[in-house]
Amino acid sequence: MADPMLRPEPDALLASAAREGRGRLKVFLGAAPGVGKTYAMLEAAQARQREGVDVAAAVVETHGRHETEAMLRDLPVLPRRPLVYKGRILTEMDLDGLLARRPDLALIDELAHTNVEGSRHEKRWQDVEEVLAAGIDVYTTLNVQHVETLNETVARITGIRVRETVPDRMLDEADEIELIDLPPEELLQRLHAGKVYVQDQAARAVRAFFAKGNLVALRELSLRAAADRVDAELREHMAAHAIPGPWPAQDRLLVVVTEDPVTRDAIRVAKRSADRARTEWIALSVLSSQAERLTSEAKDRIADFLRLAERLGAELATIEAEHDAVAEVLSFARRHNVRRIVLGRPGAQTWLERLGRWAGAGTLARDLLRQGRDFEITIASGSAPRPGRRTEWPPRRTREGLGVYAAAPLAIALATSAAWAIDTLIPAPSLSLIYMTAVVAVAAIRGIGPAVLAAALGFLAHNFFFVEPRHTFTVAERGELLTLLLFLVASTVTGNLAAQLRARVQAQRAIVDRLGKLHDFGRRVASGATRDDVVWAIVSNVAGTLGCDTLLLAPDDDGGLAVVGGFPPEDRIETRDMTAARFAWDKGEATGRGTGTLPTADWYFLPVRAGDRRLAVLGLRLGDDARLALLDRPLIDSLADQVALALERVRLAEELSRTQLASETERLRTALLSSVSHDLRTPLVTIIGAADSLAEDAGSLAPEARLTLAETIREEGQRLDRYVQNLLDMTRLEHGALRPRPIAVDVADLVGQARHRLRRALERYPIEVDLPADLPMVDVDLTLTEQVLVNLLDNAAKYGPEGRPIRIAARTLGSEVELSVSDDGPGIPPEQRERVFGMFVRLEDSDRHRAGTGLGLAIARGFIEAQGGTIHAEAVREDGTGTRMVLALPTFQEDLTS
Repeated sequence: MADPMLRPEPDALLASAAREGRGRLKVFLGAAPGVGKTYAMLEAAQARQREGVDVAAAVVETHGRHETEAMLRDLPVLPRRPLVYKGRILTEMDLDGLLARRPDLALIDELAHTNVEGSRHEKRWQDVEEVLAAGIDVYTTLNVQHVETLNETVARITGIRVRETVPDRMLDEADEIELIDLPPEELLQRLHAGKVYVQDQAARAVRAFFAKGNLVALRELSLRAAADRVDAELREHMAAHAIPGPWPAQDRLLVVVTEDPVTRDAIRVAKRSADRARTEWIALSVLSSQAERLTSEAKDRIADFLRLAERLGAELATIEAEHDAVAEVLSFARRHNVRRIVLGRPGAQTWLERLGRWAGAGTLARDLLRQGRDFEITIASGSAPRPGRRTEWPPRRTREGLGVYAAAPLAIALATSAAWAIDTLIPAPSLSLIYMTAVVAVAAIRGIGPAVLAAALGFLAHNFFFVEPRHTFTVAERGELLTLLLFLVASTVTGNLAAQLRARVQAQRAIVDRLGKLHDFGRRVASGATRDDVVWAIVSNVAGTLGCDTLLLAPDDDGGLAVVGGFPPEDRIETRDMTAARFAWDKGEATGRGTGTLPTADWYFLPVRAGDRRLAVLGLRLGDDARLALLDRPLIDSLADQVALALERVRLAEELSRTQLASETERLRTALLSSVSHDLRTPLVTIIGAADSLAEDAGSLAPEARLTLAETIREEGQRLDRYVQNLLDMTRLEHGALRPRPIAVDVADLVGQARHRLRRALERYPIEVDLPADLPMVDVDLTLTEQVLVNLLDNAAKYGPEGRPIRIAARTLGSEVELSVSDDGPGIPPEQRERVFGMFVRLEDSDRHRAGTGLGLAIARGFIEAQGGTIHAEAVREDGTGTRMVLALPTFQEDLTS
């Protein structure tokens, strides 16, 4: 019967839910080309087709092998997509055609293939991901040398580096992996028979890649890769179905790291066992509140042991266990499907440790042997101490723990005083409850060891002071003896339960404290707007979280490392510390104090990475308790990850800002060049042409023709002047050099001057003016506002149809005068009405409109807003046609106080 307390792991359920609606991926994995992966894939596809599954061969590479071509004849083959590359026509898988065809199963050969330039994705495995996301199952093939993490290993084995690789996650996400295995001798026979490469390449291939030793090594790699995936699949199944484990699948070792010196031998035993079994191994350290009372030597040993295990290739892990460490270790082992647990044989115990064992605490080794019946447990024996070695008594740890146990006699003394007072004033038969209360209080404050001592002292005190005959340890009545024994048992059990509750409360507090620190750290770092703000938030919050001095170093322009932030503020460090920091940056590993690399440094340096990108080095000056702080690696690693995310966010924001600036600069440059090339050149060409005509044909031209040419020169010159003036005005706006000088201005005069300046441009448009007689004067800069009105009228003439009126109207609205210019043009789309006020923005409507710089409306808004007014665009009619530019100008208020 299943344990009702066991529940599927949430991560496993989420991973299973994420696969819903996604196609299933099956990988036919081989050690080398020619082992028969494609043939096996086609054979499996034919079997699925006979079952009624809709199969389509999207891309299958037969390499001229007749057996493979024969297997492909009975399967529907999708046409490939032709692509032109360097003058040659190549074909690739038609991804869109496959998605439109939407078969139940797609055959996509050679997962590591690089697509021809011009394809949607660079790699074929990316095509496969899109096909799977569409809900289509995929069969594909892969050689082990194309797996990303095995690429370097294959290069060392064969001397040939494969450039086309597939991320390991493709194997991790595969629903099924089928290993296509072929002994090296048979593969070499196929090679010599021409079934792998053509004959003229066979000898060279054998010497380079297909040497027998290479094939044996590649075969082992493929077998291990398949075994690892099957093992991962097994663990996923166990987690999703709440199976406690372990199951007798692939071996995985676990070595328990404690402060006992024999742990070093246990780590070496685990390393040798893992190498013989060719399996993974984990070094597990257990943290608890008791770690704070460890001696400095014990902290040094634990840190050294963890460093040794990491150097020997172990995966480091840390768990928190405030009370039942054995249960936590076994739970961790079951979650990771560990079969073998290695730990050191415990050494001699102090009298306090024996007292705790008598109270039920036991030893880690003994309890693991008793409770871990599902595991293979190895006890490593350490070297015997050398004869004549001086032993310190009592041990340092015992002396440091005496203060904790002093609470027990103090509590019993207080309980005895209280019981004596109560017995004197009001004789009571249940004085033992006072002692039990003291035991519970000691357990809640100091833990199980002091509680057991308090229970024993309470038993003796109650017997001596309150059991007849008093002031002796003799018990006259059997009933009193039973009461005393029950008191001792009850006190011990109650104290044990109180100690467990205290331990659980402390564990929860530690978890809440850690989560709170990480949350607060992430919140504060995320609030930084600039790089300096983020750096200060990082160093100050890491220092506050870990209680240590903090440095952040980043690469400078010369390729070295420089201190970019520190808490307390610091801008330089000693040479030996900088050497350790530089080593951490170059090698990507922790260095400095508390590590095995440059341990004489005062700082502990940790590289900060985001993926494969190195960002910075985090320095921690942990003080005398450096070892204990380094044991809490999950917290430090979490902080380092948060630092990496913050720095990466700043880097991406800076890159985005630079990209946007470059893009905007390029857009403005292009617009300016286009504007200059057209709007400057056109009037100049017209002026030069008219002037040439006047100079060459002065005697033969009629007076009317000369007048027309002169008017043309003046009109184009005025147009050129307005263009240059717009550029100058925009420069003044951009540099904040605009200083309006408001005076009382009559709106009618303003409109009249603007119309006069544009009389030639407006002569083809009827002008309708609606200005009330009682319209108040406006408080504006005459020159700037006249230029705004000129720009608006010029814009209306560009986009309004010839012969249709341009309307100028004004009305009073409170303390403002609303002045509008309307035309009957096509109008501005609603989503573009705000955009038209940007620089160099011109709406594309028709070639018949006169060209403009795209600066007129931008300048109009700048001038009006500089005077405290507003401007906006709206449609004239409900169908969106026609444009009305509306100005809101402040009215002139006469100062009566002067």
